[in-house]
Amino acid sequence: MKEKNGPTMGTQRNGITKESLILSVDVGTTSIRCHVYDKTAHVRGSATAELVPLYPTTGHVELDPDALWKGFTSVVKGAVQDAGVQMGQMKALGISTQRATFTTWDRRTGVPFHNFITWQDQRAADLVKSWNRSCTMKVSQAVDEGNCCFGTIDTWLLFKLTKGRTHATDYSNASSTGIFNAYQMCWSQSLCSLVSLPLSIFPKVENTDHEFGSTDPSIFGVSIPIMSVMADQQAAMFGECCYNVGDVKITMGTGTFMDINTGSRPHTSITGLYPLVGWKIGSELVYLAEGNAADTGTAIRWAQALDLFSDVKDTSTMAYSVNDSDGVCFIPSFSGLQAPLNDPKACASFMGLKLSTTKCHLVRAILESVAFRNKQLYETMLAETNIPITRIRVDGGVSSNDFIVQLTADLFGRKVARCQHREMSCLGAAFVAGLAVGYWKTREELKKLHSAGDVFCPKGAASQYTPILQSWERALRRSMYWYKQP
Repeated sequence: MKEKNGPTMGTQRNGITKESLILSVDVGTTSIRCHVYDKTAHVRGSATAELVPLYPTTGHVELDPDALWKGFTSVVKGAVQDAGVQMGQMKALGISTQRATFTTWDRRTGVPFHNFITWQDQRAADLVKSWNRSCTMKVSQAVDEGNCCFGTIDTWLLFKLTKGRTHATDYSNASSTGIFNAYQMCWSQSLCSLVSLPLSIFPKVENTDHEFGSTDPSIFGVSIPIMSVMADQQAAMFGECCYNVGDVKITMGTGTFMDINTGSRPHTSITGLYPLVGWKIGSELVYLAEGNAADTGTAIRWAQALDLFSDVKDTSTMAYSVNDSDGVCFIPSFSGLQAPLNDPKACASFMGLKLSTTKCHLVRAILESVAFRNKQLYETMLAETNIPITRIRVDGGVSSNDFIVQLTADLFGRKVARCQHREMSCLGAAFVAGLAVGYWKTREELKKLHSAGDVFCPKGAASQYTPILQSWERALRRSMYWYKQP
């Protein structure tokens, strides 16, 4: 890895060399987290801000750009303060963001024209049908005047952090928008023409470890080089050190995202696996195939709001307190069903309720449904990619639930490793930024920093769950196409 900013690993002030550190921010679906990392990848300081989604109408999910910006700047300042260090000690900044969440803004003023439309938003399904019927789309006056910028969260943050000097994204984020051709590695001219979007509004696409500029000194008091911009799931893959073909990472957070490293070629799917750019660093281009389930943490938080349990930490114990779910099946589809079924009209549901059903049975059914969706995605990935799986790693907040991870290992018939680091997107963005400035030298060094955690080995034969899985799949089919087509 070429050093871009020289070999110095410390910042001199008054003749005293102070330790250099890496700053990394992850903009998730419900929170923004910032960590300050040292050379051992140890978290020296942290800060978190809540992101509150807006639901203007059924199926619409948005974020307030101003609230996101305030949250971003506050966690950066908070993490540095928590670390007990100075902003000038930050060697580089890495940014990981939720994907496919976008807005448009005025190039001259930086003021957004509308809220962020998030990746969970369902209005696109109806819009696509409308586009397919009419093949036209209205454009605003700003587009006509050449003053409209389009971008995902990373692009907008770069624009804000550099005071409008940078309108860019990286390949991992671009490939997640659905407007980027991952095969030709450029914005799709044909799709943009279809929906009347001029290519001029799109950001320039750069390598993942590109020097995207520096933060304006007015924001944090000093200028910090922005050395990586990365989509959150791709960043988690990099943080998990899944650098080899066949490496699999399962992030279980708000949703579940299962990714497999497919190497230098994108995977063309027939069941809805996404061909994504994992990262482009130097001349290396790595692709992933991804399957997702939108409602994982969402379903657990919903159950908590219904008072099925008071503390999320109790759910594993509750599930183990009963021998089975008493025939109850839960379908986690508040946002429809993704691969391999791909039904946006499916509904979330409980089926098989009895007078004997208790809260523990309901909780177990919810946790089982997460592992069942994992198995669906895993089998789809195996059948489609025909790539031998080398290892499986899990992360994300829901991965702290032992019941879910153990059942996943049982259903896969494979050992599953859970790292001590749970926030892999933040770590992955930090790793890329650190490599870019020579803070860390090689990926082998990063592998040694990858904290050992728990390994879950299969305890029972997957066949023991066959009848339960069959009932769950029957319930799944009955939940499909529930909402009427427009």
